[in-house]
Amino acid sequence: MAPGARRSAWIGAGIAATITVVASSMRGDLDPAVVAAGVVAVIAGGLVGSLSRPRRVAPTEVAARTRHSIAEALLANIPDPVILVDRRSVVIEVNPAARMLLPALKLKHPLSFALRAPDVLDGIEEVLRTGAPLKTLYTTRVPTERAFEVQIGALPMPDGPGGGQPNVVLFLRDLTAARRLEAMRVDFVANASHELRTPLASLLGFIETLQGPAKADAPAREKFLGIMKTQAQRMTRLIDDLLSLSRIELREHVPPTQVVDLGQIARQMVDMQGPLARERGVSVTLDAPDPAYHVLGERDELARVVENLVENAVKYGGGNVVVGLERTFRPASGKPQIALSVRDDGPGIAPEHIPRLTERFYRVDVASSRQKGGTGLGLAIVKHIVNRHRGKLVIESEPDRGTTVRALLPEQSSAAVASTIG
Repeated sequence: MAPGARRSAWIGAGIAATITVVASSMRGDLDPAVVAAGVVAVIAGGLVGSLSRPRRVAPTEVAARTRHSIAEALLANIPDPVILVDRRSVVIEVNPAARMLLPALKLKHPLSFALRAPDVLDGIEEVLRTGAPLKTLYTTRVPTERAFEVQIGALPMPDGPGGGQPNVVLFLRDLTAARRLEAMRVDFVANASHELRTPLASLLGFIETLQGPAKADAPAREKFLGIMKTQAQRMTRLIDDLLSLSRIELREHVPPTQVVDLGQIARQMVDMQGPLARERGVSVTLDAPDPAYHVLGERDELARVVENLVENAVKYGGGNVVVGLERTFRPASGKPQIALSVRDDGPGIAPEHIPRLTERFYRVDVASSRQKGGTGLGLAIVKHIVNRHRGKLVIESEPDRGTTVRALLPEQSSAAVASTIG
């Protein structure tokens, strides 16, 4: 077969495979084998053409080059990193995703200069020796920890450099999100099981005691029944929070469409938290100078946000709790927003705990949280509600200087509010 025709065949196959890759990427079900086939065809077509002697460009060659440009453009849209190396592990071709992952990648330089992963480099040698594809793992720790599955396959190049020696294509699939989700699932099941197991064991123990030794002991019965009620209420709170979190997550992608007054919600929640605050010797005040603060929101969910934040400040902060509302602007876009803040004068939180406060079941002090009736889900619920309202949650705290939690929500314009009311 003539070089031009051979190159056209390679590139045509590459275009078809790459289109399949892009379509699969949009659906979220990329197949590494399909990606490898597309990359092999596209790059092989270029190499076959480049090895041909200079000659007059025929119409078929012009068409092949056009198809090659299209294939390169499609290859650039593959979201996963793809790298082609020769038998000496020298980089021949990379796509933009690979350059973004490994900025030190340079054509005609050894792959080891940019990718310091012994398992991957050994895998290339293994593929060259056996010709069979293999998979290995590659992890990075800087700037953040990420995990990739690397599929390594031989690229047959009958007309390539080295007298028919094969090259190698590496396809990297990012497993970071999947691993984090799996870890979160495992942690969630373990934590939920633990949180439910403790009160259940307590209930069963007291029931057995009341059925046995304390069956006729009236004072012990009254004491045990009080403890059993507390443990049952603890389980009820936990189950209610889990159900609330599940409902919020199911609708998190659907933005609210109703106009509500966040100021009115804040005033109601401050009044409702008054008895709890007085019981613990804490004062709760509202700082909201304007009569109304309109946002697009779900009234019950926003009430839950204010309730959880004030309750946390009263239980774990103390001192003077101030619920504030003010109008600000988003730094990037300059769009107006409403800042709902809850500030306390409590002991504060160490910096290492702040990034994890919105995780399910995460507590700074586990014993204190359980003693005060906390489930470890309050801030997780707040975070998901704020996300659904297209807002942002900010937590600021220093040891011995109190804690401030802000929920930043987009403000609804006066014209939109008037049209809604009208």
